[in-house]
Amino acid sequence: MIPTLRARFQQRFTPAGDGGPPDRFDRRLIAPMVLGSVLNPVNSSMIAVALVPIGSALGAPPSQTAWLVSGLYLATAVGQPVIGRLVDMFGPRRLYLIGTAMVGVAGLLGSVAPDLGALVAARVLLGFGTSAAYPAAMHLTRSEAERTGRDSPAGVLTALAVSAQTVSVIGPTLGGLLIGLGGWRTIFLVNVPLSLACLVLGALRLPKATKIAKGARGADRAADAEGVPIPAVRGIDLPGMALFAALLVALMVFLMKPRAEDWYLPVLALLAGAAFARRELRVPQPFIDLRVLGGNGPLLATFLRQFLSYTTAYAFLYGFTQWLEEGRGLHAAAAGLVLLPLSLTGLLVSAVTGRREAVRGKLVVGSLVQIAGCAAMLTLQAGSAMWLLAAVGALMGVPQGLNGLANQNALYRQADPARIGSAAGLLRTFMYLGAMAASAADAAFFRHGADTGGLHHLSLFMLAGAVLLLAVTVIDRSLGTLTPRKA
Repeated sequence: MIPTLRARFQQRFTPAGDGGPPDRFDRRLIAPMVLGSVLNPVNSSMIAVALVPIGSALGAPPSQTAWLVSGLYLATAVGQPVIGRLVDMFGPRRLYLIGTAMVGVAGLLGSVAPDLGALVAARVLLGFGTSAAYPAAMHLTRSEAERTGRDSPAGVLTALAVSAQTVSVIGPTLGGLLIGLGGWRTIFLVNVPLSLACLVLGALRLPKATKIAKGARGADRAADAEGVPIPAVRGIDLPGMALFAALLVALMVFLMKPRAEDWYLPVLALLAGAAFARRELRVPQPFIDLRVLGGNGPLLATFLRQFLSYTTAYAFLYGFTQWLEEGRGLHAAAAGLVLLPLSLTGLLVSAVTGRREAVRGKLVVGSLVQIAGCAAMLTLQAGSAMWLLAAVGALMGVPQGLNGLANQNALYRQADPARIGSAAGLLRTFMYLGAMAASAADAAFFRHGADTGGLHHLSLFMLAGAVLLLAVTVIDRSLGTLTPRKA
């Protein structure tokens, strides 16, 4: 009896990833992984119902409040792959704790920001802070698969998808409720308790080293034994990261408001991209290994599908929400409630389909339903019944629950396990590139306000993206051959 009690005690209190249950995923990791992954999508979506109140309170037009969206996306698009690479090199715990602490600081700064500039700065800091949790979670998932020798993480990946994709559509409803209770500043202040919860869970449950990170350090020790310096600093490709950041900043600033007089921005993006490619192909330890990435056509196709999926998804989230408030005349709280079926449908679809990977089938169904949803938006008018508005939201929730989960599962199978963190970060980068393209589309079609005519033009833009997503999915034969890896 005593040995049995001792075994149970060791199983309960042994640190995760270091002598825990040898043949199953350490479930203590799930809470910090999921809660940390929630931070980014919930912040990127809550702001949708706050743009109008913030603009009214601070006297800022929509062209300026749009920076609250773009600032976070810009920081996230740069931060996700950069921090993901650092996670691959140094393990997830340290980066997770630093990132979630930044979220709390950003929340406090946003809650007391005196003007729009300070508020945008808080959103940028929030973007960088929320960039750590998702790459850390994907790294932990891969590490646990190697530790246990079992590569069947469908349940864990589903939990991440539900938190990272479905929670993103809960954000407008939550944001509307918070604004109704305490004003728009509460959507910043709510990050403080979320940050504290992440810090406590991360400190208590995340392993100090994972199997992948231990292996990397073992290689470093071997190199040092041969007289080669340990690449603690040399291994961080800072010039590559800087060029990558310059490429994204120039591209995304242009996408935010494309104008002929800003022709230099895409030129700058091309020059930075060329310099980035030249460097990454020459250095021994690149930030992004373009040789490996360029030879991985299926992974590149997954990045493209992620971009297309979220261009349509975010164009709906922001465009439809603004139209509800301006074109339909609803209060922010009422608009959030109209979007509640979107949240519930996405959650239900993710939960029901999560255990089966079925990447190709999910993407085909998701793109077809996106096409149907965009067509339904063309029928909406300023006097459309509330039930119809809710029905359109519910319809668009189906691809929300399918596409992100399918792309995440595809990446898990297609990416190099040693670079799973940076690959996961790039997946998020393409998601936010889609969000930026959607933001630019919203600005273009709502140039004189979120009226019904602009909504219909936006719907046609979304429809084109959904059709292209279907085409890219159908012609990709590699999706039918995805199988579990051996850990």
